[in-house]
Amino acid sequence: MKQLEILWEDADYVAVNKPAGILTIPDRYNAEIPNLLAYLRTQYDNIYVTHRIDKDTSGVVIFAKNEAAHAHLNQQFEEHTVQKTYLTLVIGKTPAEGSIDFRIMEDPRRPGKMEAHPKIGKPALTTFKTLHYFAPKFSLVEVYPKTGRTHQIRVHFLAIGFPLAIDNWYGGQEGILLSSFKKKFKLSKEAESEKPIMNRLTLHASAIRFKHISNEAEVEVKAPLPKDFQALLTQLEKATKK
Repeated sequence: MKQLEILWEDADYVAVNKPAGILTIPDRYNAEIPNLLAYLRTQYDNIYVTHRIDKDTSGVVIFAKNEAAHAHLNQQFEEHTVQKTYLTLVIGKTPAEGSIDFRIMEDPRRPGKMEAHPKIGKPALTTFKTLHYFAPKFSLVEVYPKTGRTHQIRVHFLAIGFPLAIDNWYGGQEGILLSSFKKKFKLSKEAESEKPIMNRLTLHASAIRFKHISNEAEVEVKAPLPKDFQALLTQLEKATKK
């Protein structure tokens, strides 16, 4: 694993900027696969998991450095008082704002995949605000999950008809090509085929806010958009203005 970006740390916590494609914790079947926890254990005497984000999601993840800080932050997650903010690019023109209140259950036909249901499953609530519309068919949305169910944002936006732009498990594409939205696109002579601008989940954990164990003061940590995500938005903005 390349040098990990530390967004913020003190005596009790460390916040890291997780790259897309890296697990937060060890894989249940193969502990040798690179993951944040294993890496941090080589850097710190003690490190404790407080939450996780999907492998293909980028962004901020908080770890605790001692048992007391771990217990304090875990309680906040259990009580749903930690404020999480995500940025996602979805297909379609979303409402200006809204909430999604579907229960989430495991898909009985595909282990590991989740689905939304009005009556069956665990309660899950997501609120959102649309930040920008891109022609011809995308919306940039700021998302505030109030619960922490597996694949919650991905499942909820699919349920209301706006799947993540890139998410082949839940209705999105496998990647986004510049030629798919740029007029008069021409492939360079050197290139044998066009490569996607971005070919991983269009979901980024942009910020997290919680109360510090030492004085109950609020701490907010933000993670900048990765280069691939920012490049995609830049190209979409250019295409929208034309």
